[in-house]
Amino acid sequence: MPLLPFEEINPSAPADSAVIWLHGLGADGHDFAPIVPELKLPSSLATRFIFPHAPSLPVTVNGGMVMPAWYDILDINIDRKVDVAQLTASAEAVQALIQQEVDRGIDTRRIVLAGFSQGGAVAYHAALSFDKPLAGLLAMSTYFATADTLTPHPSNAELPVLIQHGDHDPIVPEQLGRNAHSRLTAMGYTPEYQVYPMPHSVHPQQVQAISQWLQAVLS
Repeated sequence: MPLLPFEEINPSAPADSAVIWLHGLGADGHDFAPIVPELKLPSSLATRFIFPHAPSLPVTVNGGMVMPAWYDILDINIDRKVDVAQLTASAEAVQALIQQEVDRGIDTRRIVLAGFSQGGAVAYHAALSFDKPLAGLLAMSTYFATADTLTPHPSNAELPVLIQHGDHDPIVPEQLGRNAHSRLTAMGYTPEYQVYPMPHSVHPQQVQAISQWLQAVLS
């Protein structure tokens, strides 16, 4: 299977850590690339950023319109009914990108998965089911779509997880973020949960918190 296409931002020194960051529905890999300089990470981290592009799919809730999507969303409701098979396939494609970084010399324990909205749902699945330990999972304005079907891999039983959500998100209600926190806690994880005064977007204070968290999990 060919790798997902992606945008790549490399550090000035040879990379020894990596962040694979998944965009939301209808966006592409360029969407979060501008956040890299805003993170102001120290050069000592030598972190490579990978921003994959989702394939284009018809999305049921948008009248079957074809757009960049990690999976089809079948119904607009609090439980976010989704195409689990497509979500799982996207998670496996992301795991192939993790393996690419390993093949380029990056230890899995220095690789973070991040995802916004729909990309976050894929990141949950890809990180928790991966068979080698990762550095962390960043879940932004998203939901744990496969909580009822996913069997987490023991290798990531102690995975650091940071969940961030807006307190007036009209697209992915904040309750879904809290539900993910509860499900992860029940599974034995110790996720951190942060709320920001924003809709379905990114807050400047959130960017600072992400920088601090990345420095902690990659140090």
